[in-house]
Amino acid sequence: MVDVTDKDETFRVAVASSKVIVSTDTMALIKSGGIKKGDVLTVAQVAGIMAAKNTSSIIPMCHPLPLSSVDIEFKTSDTEILITATAKCKGSTGVEMEALTAVSAAALTVYDMCKAVQRDIEISEIRLMKKSGGKSGDYQWQK
Repeated sequence: MVDVTDKDETFRVAVASSKVIVSTDTMALIKSGGIKKGDVLTVAQVAGIMAAKNTSSIIPMCHPLPLSSVDIEFKTSDTEILITATAKCKGSTGVEMEALTAVSAAALTVYDMCKAVQRDIEISEIRLMKKSGGKSGDYQWQK
């Protein structure tokens, strides 16, 4: 683990995203509440928040952070769910891993809840979209 004792505490924000690709039939079930395990997006949202809060317990070199906010949003189309997580804290190290862990866990939860109706669900494009705060400055993903 990197020693962050001498780093300044600053307000830090990280935004990550992922994409889940499903069939139109699966998406119709998600939107109508027809998935037997429950409300897919609500459960995925809770899973993402829980994952962000527990990042340091599953990623060995991550510092435990006092998160001040984790927000998970979903945008759906006929076959895609775009998941975006925003993590915030005031601390001496960044929240990129928490945001990335949040979108990953949310995407995996969508898969888990829908696998009974579709096995070939695709999870893709997990990436850090932007971050701010800290010594290394701001970052913005560019295609």
